[in-house]
Parts: sequence; C-alpha cells; structure tokens
Amino acid sequence: MEILQFFSDNMNMVYIVILSIFLGIEVIEKVPSVLHTPLMSGANAIHGVVIIGSIIVMGQADNLLAIILGFLAVILGTLNVVGGFVVTDRMLEMFKKKKK
Repeated sequence: MEILQFFSDNMNMVYIVILSIFLGIEVIEKVPSVLHTPLMSGANAIHGVVIIGSIIVMGQADNLLAIILGFLAVILGTLNVVGGFVVTDRMLEMFKKKKK
C-alpha cells in the first residue's frame, strides 16, 4: 500500500523518468558505434550527480522505501562511475606509444 501511495504522490516524477528513458534511447540510437564507447565512458563519469542526489534523498528520507532506493542508487551510481573511469583509462592506454 505504501508503494502505491508513493507513486500517486509523485506521478510527475514518474512521467519525467519514463520520458527520459525514451529520450535516452532515441539519442543513443543516433550515435555511431565508433563513438559509442568514448561517449558512454564520459557519461558514466557524470553519474556522480546521481550519487550526490541519492545521498541527499537518503538524508531526508522518512520511510524505509526511500532509504532502500537511495542506497541502491548510491551503489549503482558508484559502479557506473568506476566503470566509466576504467573504460576511459583503457581507451587512453590504446593510444599511447609502446615502449620497446
């Protein structure tokens, strides 16, 4: 029952998330495959904003659902940030001159 109350109170946010998913799919489909990896590695690093936002949500949460979702967002955002930096580092290593 608490979940239904959450969605009914925050329906505008649900609509924004759904529309942003469709917009993201459309934007990514237009990117050539050669540019996909550098673009995604940079975009993954931007997920630091998600981490900060989820920490703020958890700090102001008054129910268990918000705390669980905030914690999950921190974990997934952190994995995405680390993955973005790893991919970027690998790409930069490909362009360095090899030592003999």
